[in-house]
Amino acid sequence: MSIQTIEDTKVKAFPAKPAEVIAFTAKARRRFDPLAIAGKLASTLVPPVIVIALMLVVWQVACSSPTSSLPPPSQVWNEAYDLIAHPFFDNGPQDIGLAWRVLISLQRVAIGFGLAAIVGVALGALVGQSIWAMRGLDPVFQILRTVPPLAWLPLSLAAFRDSSPSALFVIFITSIWPIIINTAVGVRNIPQDYRNVARILRLNPFEFFVKIMVPAAAPYIFTGLRIGIGLSWLAIVAAEMLTGGVGIGFFIWDAWNSSRLPDIIVALAYIGVTGFCLDRLVAGVGAFVTRGTTAK
Repeated sequence: MSIQTIEDTKVKAFPAKPAEVIAFTAKARRRFDPLAIAGKLASTLVPPVIVIALMLVVWQVACSSPTSSLPPPSQVWNEAYDLIAHPFFDNGPQDIGLAWRVLISLQRVAIGFGLAAIVGVALGALVGQSIWAMRGLDPVFQILRTVPPLAWLPLSLAAFRDSSPSALFVIFITSIWPIIINTAVGVRNIPQDYRNVARILRLNPFEFFVKIMVPAAAPYIFTGLRIGIGLSWLAIVAAEMLTGGVGIGFFIWDAWNSSRLPDIIVALAYIGVTGFCLDRLVAGVGAFVTRGTTAK
């Protein structure tokens, strides 16, 4: 048997299939590992649980004195148990659970923040296209963004003469500035090569905005959106304290007038958890859109 025949026999007996090897390796990497998943969850959940437990213990010890003006966690649990255990009860227009109140406030935030996101991204893109506009308007934006949310409320009430649109305006005007500023900075930092490609392809302004500008500036845009959603949630709670209604902010003000401190503490917990979820939601969308290039 010749050497060539032997080599052909080896090839037929042991065929090389790199595609199958690659597929097998990919499948091996995707293998479900419950121990690794459990370890990752434990490393994520255990530290905050320990910190929260320590905070509750310190709070309990510090406020257990009869002279303490704040209730300890045990008193909050006993007096506000219905609010904690039944967040979706509905006994009438003004007697509803905290979950319903949070949802009502979130509806206002969705409208006000949605308008701020649309206007902020569009205006930021226009400002970022011109260095002179950036230099002229950036000081104005920096000044207006420092105005507290409640400072806008008297003007909005005078302009709209209604509490609902006034609250929406407060959300809009509070959350729009970081969106404009970050979008403008992102547009200014678009690489010149991208602009050259757009000229070669002869993209019109709308095509350049959709295909080049928004994807390239997306990390900056979502950073502004994360800041804006936090500010909008702060603004609606503050505005509802003065404009009334059935939102979570008015509930806190009404509980204060009725000296129900445990109810206020539970409502603050709802506000904090909701704000955290909103931030994680925007961060998750940003990480998906930008393939993980936004800061977490």
